Amino acid sequence: MMKQIAYSLALLLLPSILLGQTVRRDLPDLEFSCFDRNEITFHGDSSDFETLFSKLDRVLFNGSDHLNIIHIGGSHVQAGTFTRQLRNDLLALGPELDGGRGLVFPFSAANTNNPSSFRTRSGGEWKTTKNTQRELDRPLGLSGMALTTSDSTAFLRIVLNARNATAMDPSFKFDKVDVLGYTSGGNRFPLIVLESGDSIIGVRDYEKSIWSFHLPQMADSVTVAVGGAGGELTVTGILLDNNNPGITVTGIGVNGAALPSYLKCEDFGRDLEMVRPDLVIFGIGINDASGKEFHKDDFIRRYKTLVSRIKAVNPDCALLFITNNDSYRRVRRRVYSVNRNILEVEDAFFRICTDCGGGVWNLFEIMGGLGSMKDWEAAGLAKPDKIHFTEEGYAVVGDLLYNALMGKYVEHLRRRMSWD
Repeated sequence: MMKQIAYSLALLLLPSILLGQTVRRDLPDLEFSCFDRNEITFHGDSSDFETLFSKLDRVLFNGSDHLNIIHIGGSHVQAGTFTRQLRNDLLALGPELDGGRGLVFPFSAANTNNPSSFRTRSGGEWKTTKNTQRELDRPLGLSGMALTTSDSTAFLRIVLNARNATAMDPSFKFDKVDVLGYTSGGNRFPLIVLESGDSIIGVRDYEKSIWSFHLPQMADSVTVAVGGAGGELTVTGILLDNNNPGITVTGIGVNGAALPSYLKCEDFGRDLEMVRPDLVIFGIGINDASGKEFHKDDFIRRYKTLVSRIKAVNPDCALLFITNNDSYRRVRRRVYSVNRNILEVEDAFFRICTDCGGGVWNLFEIMGGLGSMKDWEAAGLAKPDKIHFTEEGYAVVGDLLYNALMGKYVEHLRRRMSWD
């Protein structure tokens, strides 16, 4: 009875809290933008968002349940700041919402930029496979990347301290580690080296293609080393988790990735089973439309195939499609022309959403429409390539998406109050 009273009281109070300046993120005044249009629109079946928001109710009001969100895309996501800002905003909704850090990948070992939300270090010899390669030399999973070694001295280290950390960055702790991957030609295996110097050997699950480890205490860093002899060990991701209720936001991004990149990851669905997302935020499309020609029907078909793989894992998963940001195509050195494919892509997302259900967040319109990337660049929020944002720009985009998501959540709470 007391829990029900607390729940009802929370339903009455939370909308005013969420609408307050302490929770809604303040945004810069950009006269060229259309922040007044910052909303998620539904163009098909949106019932999965009610399921999503009901689970968020339980997380926030009852301190129970676990909400899993995946943000998937290309370089916008690999950079990490966009996802980091959204994650930080969501975890600031209440105390103790760290439900686990989710799936990470040691990008620096692959000689590419690491997301800003954690740090990595590596040693030994590692070979890299990315889903952006024309031909894959080994199977890939959800992360879209793999590291392979036959070096017994090789190691991977993950530290969950953000680069250029701010007061807003939460502290993440975990005591469960799953190393995703496989071996070939020998009996190599991953092991975890503790701060004490002791090692832990994991339990292997051949069906899931993982090694599971339980740490003796909560940690914010982990070192994965190589055991056994002969053959190769391939690591396709590291899942950092705990048993706490809360919110987990996982960023899946590979520089240059397009829809075909993820569609050729044969273990995508198997890895997705481990995360089992409640919401997938799609940020794929900028690389699909970067050329002179854009084939809308192929784009729609590929997106529907990717959605079907996600729905096969969780039929109730909510889908949120982010339109491409405004961008330019380089014509010659220091000469750029606006990429008008964006208009076709924008329409394609509305059609995908109508057929697949879910919502569209029209970043293209919100940032100011065709040609607005130059204005963002002039404001210090976009890079000179007129495709990518700066760190500050990605933070603004993350706050915008959070505010739009919270806008829909407040509508859900108002409906709940009218029902109760």
